[in-house]
Amino acid sequence: QVQLVESGGGLVQAGGSLRLSCAASGSIFSAHAMGWFRQAPGKEREVVAAISRGGDNTAYASSVKGRFTISRDNAKNTVYLQMSILKPEDTAVYYCAAKIGMRPLAVATTGSTYDYWGQGTQVTVSS
Repeated sequence: QVQLVESGGGLVQAGGSLRLSCAASGSIFSAHAMGWFRQAPGKEREVVAAISRGGDNTAYASSVKGRFTISRDNAKNTVYLQMSILKPEDTAVYYCAAKIGMRPLAVATTGSTYDYWGQGTQVTVSS
């Protein structure tokens, strides 16, 4: 069983930055590929970014590429999402998720394939 706890959300003005963290416990963190997803009111959940087990490979949604950076520190059992140049359309609840059984260099961008989810953290970007 994996427990995931997100933090770092909040209210920020457009153009600002936030860094989300997701602390994992309950298993060997480096054995899991990780992802960040978001869901805005009335919209489907969508992938934001994903990272392989060792951090060698990443993937981003086109809407955040160049503005967001996913990273992980396996020694701290934590995955991060650095968000810059935030826009009002980035407003959503952000979730981190863990996926087991991935090859070391693989990333996963389909939310339904993830095994464990955090409770989410709200990000609100004002215009």
